[in-house]
Amino acid sequence: MAVGLLAAGAALVIGALASSSAGLTAVAAVVAVLAGAAATRITHSELMQARRDAARDRAVQAQEYRALTERRTAESAAFAADMTRRITEREDTISALERALSDAQKHAAEQTLKRGQEARRADAAERGRDTAERGRDEAESRAAEAIVLVAELEAEIDVVRAELDSLRAAAARRNHRSA
Repeated sequence: MAVGLLAAGAALVIGALASSSAGLTAVAAVVAVLAGAAATRITHSELMQARRDAARDRAVQAQEYRALTERRTAESAAFAADMTRRITEREDTISALERALSDAQKHAAEQTLKRGQEARRADAAERGRDTAERGRDEAESRAAEAIVLVAELEAEIDVVRAELDSLRAAAARRNHRSA
């Protein structure tokens, strides 16, 4: 529309100049200046509207980005809390298994000591030999069971430690990705 006003003003001035009338030229010049002012005002209004629209778009984008950031922050916090809980559970399990392993080792040592005592008594006493041999066999059986239990507990500790290492690595990757 602004271009149309400028073109109309220019055409009017050219027509007035061609007619060689001073009054008509003066009126055409005034109309051309007014058309130029109107065109400038229209252009300025369109420019201001375009700037307001762009500012509104930027504000909407900023709000959407803020909301996205809040969601991601909440997700990261929830993931970190879950990983911390899992790690704590695994560490508690490891502690319990280590205590059980320690108890089993003590039990195995006690059974070994008892087995040695039984063997010495069996060697020392010829009359109670049958009774002592039975006691020794039982002690050996308990010691063997304790050794098997110790091996099972050590294997279970290895599995739980591997899970803990895996969880820690996953937490580190997640934290690295979210950073």
